[in-house]
Amino acid sequence: MYRGLCLIVAVSLAGCGLSMASPDLFLLTRSGQGGTVTLHVSDDGTLHCNGGPKKALSDKVLLQARDLASTLDKDAKAGLDISRTPDSVYSYTIKLQDGTIRFPDTAAVTHHDLAQADLFAVQTIQSSCGA
Repeated sequence: MYRGLCLIVAVSLAGCGLSMASPDLFLLTRSGQGGTVTLHVSDDGTLHCNGGPKKALSDKVLLQARDLASTLDKDAKAGLDISRTPDSVYSYTIKLQDGTIRFPDTAAVTHHDLAQADLFAVQTIQSSCGA
């Protein structure tokens, strides 16, 4: 009896069009030479470049984005903010659920996690945003 009731409730909810939005993984903004680019990455495997239409991410890129969000969470909670240096080309702001990180591209030399974020941005912008 209990299983039947659960099945009826599940089917009823599905029939009502109940949908759960996937959470955002992060919003990455890169500014500097060539202008500003924004990557809005969601856990459902989609990406918006500069507020444009939704694009699908490959499974590999989605896994990289999830790993990056997890890796940067501690820095986001701490509010990591590294100042731009004169030899910086790009500045990054990454907004995660638990906080925001700001850093220049030169910080990647001493911070492996930030190097991963820099690489993710460069590759994703080139492959998905047409820049």
